[in-house]
Amino acid sequence: RLSPDVACVTSMDADHLDIYGNEEELKKSFGEFANRLKPGGKLFVKNGLPLEGITYGIDDNADFRIRNLKIEQATYIFDLVTPETKLSGVKFKIPGRHNLLNGLVAFAMAVETGNPVGELAKALETFKGVQRRFSYKIKTDNFIFIDDYAHHPSEINAVYEAISEMHPDKKTLVIFQPHLFSRTQDFVDDFAKSLSKFDSILLLDIYPAREEPIAGVTSEWLMEKIENPNKKCIEKSNIIKEIKQQNPEVLITLGAGDIGLEVAKITKEFEHAQ
Repeated sequence: RLSPDVACVTSMDADHLDIYGNEEELKKSFGEFANRLKPGGKLFVKNGLPLEGITYGIDDNADFRIRNLKIEQATYIFDLVTPETKLSGVKFKIPGRHNLLNGLVAFAMAVETGNPVGELAKALETFKGVQRRFSYKIKTDNFIFIDDYAHHPSEINAVYEAISEMHPDKKTLVIFQPHLFSRTQDFVDDFAKSLSKFDSILLLDIYPAREEPIAGVTSEWLMEKIENPNKKCIEKSNIIKEIKQQNPEVLITLGAGDIGLEVAKITKEFEHAQ
């Protein structure tokens, strides 16, 4: 059981319902977590979530907030407002507003624990990200390959929005490996809606992790619900072949299973081909 001095809640989206049972119980667990802070502890909460704490957000009334956001040369540039001051021209180089929000709350937590604001702003600009979170594996003028751990519809939406923001009007191909039969069953319609946004979709078999199969819950079932004609279920052994046939400008691999093991193979095949 955790009893932190400082904690953060970035999202309360329904997930892991195989563990919590339902969305209401999941939300209840967040309240229980918040109540376990040590006396005098600080809880940071994304603005709009139903928890009391120090808030953070973009273009809103949060305690820590980003304003005047713009993009120049694939870099976010913005003003950063804190309860005590305002910083102008702060930079952050990791695509995606979800990543930007994570950077903001890391900044806020560090400020509230006594670190110098100016040094923290410089650190935001030099942060290089983490593996499998919008990781550029190949980035050339003609071909971009991005790998991400996204395995929930809201995360897939965030990746799509980041690509649309940073690489607008480019032809996209997403390769998605669903993770858990229960998650696929619980959110199949949301998955279908999220994946339909990409120009073309390739689905791998569901990665079971800790679960046994659920009758009727398959990648083929998910594919039927995707309202985009450019869709296909494939075996891992055909990934390279499919990429070559479709020739996308932006390739994205998504999933929390063993799809990460395919990333090195894809990178090796295409890093010198452009």
